[in-house]
Amino acid sequence: MAPRTAALLSAGFLLLLTQRALTETGPGARPIRLSVENDLSNITPESYFSSVVEGGVLLSALRRLQETQQDFKFTVTVDPNFGLFLESVNGVAGSESEQTYWEILSESFGEYTRLDVGIGCYQPVADEHIILRFSTWRRQ
Repeated sequence: MAPRTAALLSAGFLLLLTQRALTETGPGARPIRLSVENDLSNITPESYFSSVVEGGVLLSALRRLQETQQDFKFTVTVDPNFGLFLESVNGVAGSESEQTYWEILSESFGEYTRLDVGIGCYQPVADEHIILRFSTWRRQ
């Protein structure tokens, strides 16, 4: 009985450590700034602050922000071929029929770069400025 109890206690302790690492906001966390912009309206851009652990992805920063800020909400959809897509932010959803979507950018020294991977893969760096911009595209 003692080895089984020790194994269960060890497993439980490991789960607690893992959970703490995923929600860490201490020394191992990388702070990021997040802006929500809407190119299609006159709404003032909103700014938020979140963090990711080293090696963490943007999705975890968005989830952390959603858990701590009542005025920030987002949804994703899963495409079987391409993975997670940011579907809506703060109640505004992209639409194929209206040719709208959430563009994800990184800003550094006034230069804007479109992320080459989605929120489920992108690993922000410390103090990075991420922009979620509601925008439109034109069909060719």
